[in-house]
Amino acid sequence: MRKLWLIAFAIVLAVSGIGTEKAYADSAPGDVVVTLGADLTPAQRQSMLNEMDVNPKTAQIIEVTNSEEHKYLDNYLSQSQIGTRAISSSKITLGQKGSGLQASTNNITYVTKDMYINALATAGVKDADVYVTAPFPVSGTAALTGLIKAYEAKTGTVIPEAKQQVANEEVVTTAQLGQQNGIGQTKAAELVTAIKDNLAKNAPQSRADVENAVRSAAQQVNVQLSDADMQKLVDLFDKMRTMNIDWSQVGDQLQQVKDKISQLANSSQTSGFLSQVFAAIGNFFKAIFQAIGSLFSK
Repeated sequence: MRKLWLIAFAIVLAVSGIGTEKAYADSAPGDVVVTLGADLTPAQRQSMLNEMDVNPKTAQIIEVTNSEEHKYLDNYLSQSQIGTRAISSSKITLGQKGSGLQASTNNITYVTKDMYINALATAGVKDADVYVTAPFPVSGTAALTGLIKAYEAKTGTVIPEAKQQVANEEVVTTAQLGQQNGIGQTKAAELVTAIKDNLAKNAPQSRADVENAVRSAAQQVNVQLSDADMQKLVDLFDKMRTMNIDWSQVGDQLQQVKDKISQLANSSQTSGFLSQVFAAIGNFFKAIFQAIGSLFSK
């Protein structure tokens, strides 16, 4: 009898394993999941679906409530900043393995596409194309909740609560940096990307290692951080260090952001070189004209 029970238990485990694998295998590149803010009016809801080119009869649609937004943002934003309505909507399309994360936005004023890519990579989302939108301009801070929820629903991946919290904290922290004079949204996203790149190259073993990575990144992207901002970033990334985040995987997902930074750097170097060339040409002709002028003045 004991042997029969063991066999039966083994069969149950096997069936359970097959079921779990099947749920994951059901997701494939090209699959789409849409999230809609639960407080959209019927007209706004239809407008969002039209904008994202989604058929509500065939697409998987998930609603995101304001209470879910508060769950992940209350620790980092005031009640008034989060608001009382869930409006942000999004579409996430699964990509080929190794394709990394891409993002685009519409009517999102506070969070940039690069900030979304960075935070999604921190949470463990990978190989997907995301689009975040709203029927009118909104901050976009709450959209990350829906994106992670959609990714979990489609892939069967369970993203730990702690990672979801720290990813939302990252979005808010980066967006706040982006509002400061002398930094801006682009530089703020570049800074966070550079920090992660440094951590991927040299896995941090201590808080001091994290601080070195942050200071080095600030120098790399030419950003002057106040002591308070430095402390905030070190606190954030030291929290991530304790979660054993795979920084190499995070770095792989950030290729779109890294490419943009490289393009900006190359563009800056090229413009600097051309400026030197044109200055040299100008000085050459100036010298010639001065020489000719001196001949006639004699």
